[in-house]
Amino acid sequence: MNFVVEPKEKLSCVVSNVEKLDAIYAPELKGELVGIIHGGVRNVVLDLSNTKYIDSSGLSALLVGQRSCRDNNGSFVICGLQDTVKKLISISQLDSVLKITPTVNEAIDLVYMEEIEREI
Repeated sequence: MNFVVEPKEKLSCVVSNVEKLDAIYAPELKGELVGIIHGGVRNVVLDLSNTKYIDSSGLSALLVGQRSCRDNNGSFVICGLQDTVKKLISISQLDSVLKITPTVNEAIDLVYMEEIEREI
């Protein structure tokens, strides 16, 4: 499986098992993200620790996830970025739009914190 979905309390964690998130795999990721959100989950953590490269179609998939979660009053957090992926996200200035954490646990904590804030 290229993308593994792990349901958790109040969120789904998606683990990317592709080395290159490019035009070949980005549509599959978009489909997974949209399917999760349309299935009623509004918070998604995307673990990219196994992904070493991302192109414009991969970045587009990230934006689809971010936009879909936001439109459903939820959170989209990416984590585990390799240096090359981090640089491409920074160059494209998406680091100001996307929520990024170093680890999955920190991403989950961020989602739970934002859930608490939304309930207040």
